[in-house]
Amino acid sequence: MTANTTRLDRFIRQHTACAMADTRLLLAQGRIMVDGELAKSINQRIDRFSRVEVDGLCLQADTPLYIALNKPKGVVSATRDDAHRTVIDVLDHPRKAELHIVGRLDFNTTGLVLLSNDGGWSRRISLPETKLAKVYWVEVATPLSQDYIDAFQRGVYFAYEGITTQPAQLQILSATTARLTLTEGKYHQVKRMFGAFDNEVLALHRESVGPVALADLALGESRLLSKEELAAIARYTAPPT
Repeated sequence: MTANTTRLDRFIRQHTACAMADTRLLLAQGRIMVDGELAKSINQRIDRFSRVEVDGLCLQADTPLYIALNKPKGVVSATRDDAHRTVIDVLDHPRKAELHIVGRLDFNTTGLVLLSNDGGWSRRISLPETKLAKVYWVEVATPLSQDYIDAFQRGVYFAYEGITTQPAQLQILSATTARLTLTEGKYHQVKRMFGAFDNEVLALHRESVGPVALADLALGESRLLSKEELAAIARYTAPPT
């Protein structure tokens, strides 16, 4: 049992005048449908996104949302802020009030932010063991070298926490720009990794998270994740067999 699910019989009693015996009878007569299929048991567990019908009457039909947003600079990764524009303010969607942020970006960092109303999904993809690769385009103040590539691959030590970052891949694109791939998200991690070389990050843009990429999505624009993207993420978060 989890806090985000409930038993079918309890749900039916809460949303109808049916007693326990009535619920059992409805089930036996094939009059309860869950997600388009006949209910299997009164103990069957449902969540807020389960479609539940009794005698053709829909009792619940909430739908999950999974959205990719290209966050502009100067926007806060929050649902509310009294002083600044938030990603929710930027988002153009009629149900945006339901959403929460999955993986934040700093105020001046641009790029991919995921949003959802599905808390279980968000928690699963945020777990450290999921290791979804996050790809960033980075511009720094002083020229890059092979030393950066080697150090990032080994892991950079953060003295304040007494930890070493997981191996990261750095692809140098020009003297002062690079593409960085991480599988974790420590506090201000990118800036601190380059800070280990006393090199200031001038611009930072997240291009992708796992199988979800911005592609041609313009700053401030958003889109729903595709079925293919959701299936690919599910493969990352599926429990081992």
